[in-house]
Amino acid sequence: MASAVLDGRARAVPTAIKILVAGGFGVGKTTLVSTASEIMPLHTEEVLTSAGEIADDLSGVEQKTSTTVTMDFGRITLADDLILYLFGTPGQDRFWFLWDELALGALGAVVLADTRRLDDCFPSIDYFERRNTPFVVAVNCFYGEQPFQVDAVRRALALDDNVPVVMCDVRDRRSGRDVLITLIEHVRALTLGSAHTPVSSPS
Repeated sequence: MASAVLDGRARAVPTAIKILVAGGFGVGKTTLVSTASEIMPLHTEEVLTSAGEIADDLSGVEQKTSTTVTMDFGRITLADDLILYLFGTPGQDRFWFLWDELALGALGAVVLADTRRLDDCFPSIDYFERRNTPFVVAVNCFYGEQPFQVDAVRRALALDDNVPVVMCDVRDRRSGRDVLITLIEHVRALTLGSAHTPVSSPS
C-alpha cells in the first residue's frame, strides 16, 4: 500500500476508486448517490418542462419533476484505506454523449434497474460490456416491491452468470452501501481471476 510521510510519520494513502451509477431515466441514480454519499452530494438537476415531453418518456415515473442533465457526484468511505467517488450518469438519450467523459478512469459501474421499465437497462449494460467495464445490476425495489426474483431478472437481461444481480432500496443507506461493496468484491474477483489466467503466446 502506498504511504506518505506527514509530520515525520508514515501514513497510509487511501485508495480512491471511481464508480459510475447508471441506468434508465428515473430509476433512482440521484437518490442512490445522495443516500450513500457521506458528503453533500453535487447534483446538476433541472426541472422537467413541457418542452421535454416528446424526448422524455415518463411512463411509470409520472411523479418525476426533475432530471439530471450532467452528473451527480458523491463520496463514500468503505474503509480507512478505501474511498469511492460516485458519478451518477444522466439517463436520457440526448445526454449520452457525456458518458465517455464520465467513464474515464472508472473501475466499475452499478446499473440500476426498475422492473417496471426493465428495457431501460439495456443501453447501460451494452455500454459497459463494450468497454469491458465490470458492473453489477441492482434492482431498485420501489416502495418495498419485489415482483421478480434475481434469476428472472438475469434471464430477462440476458446477463452472463458472473454478473452479480442484487435487490436494493436506494433510499436506504445500508442497502446502497451493500450494492457498492458487491461491486468492489466483483471487481476484485475479476482482477484475481485475470492474474491467474495464463496469457497465450501470439501465433
